[in-house]
Amino acid sequence: MAQSSDDAPGKLGSANRGAPPAWRKSTKSIANGQCIEIAALLNGRLSVRDSVDKAGPTATFTPNVWRTFLTRVKDGDFPAI
Repeated sequence: MAQSSDDAPGKLGSANRGAPPAWRKSTKSIANGQCIEIAALLNGRLSVRDSVDKAGPTATFTPNVWRTFLTRVKDGDFPAI
């Protein structure tokens, strides 16, 4: 699927220029360094990053894809590593 440069994963779209995203961790995360952070973007998407590697890559999801992912995690569709 082709993406414009503004919609590329890890890139803030033109609607988000100016203010940096507000990153947050789950209240259920523990301090072992194996957490992710999410940020709501102004274009309705969510961005996800490794909480340890704040300058590293991010993944960006539409709200529907994120909800589907969370549902599948809660349903146990992904084996523990």
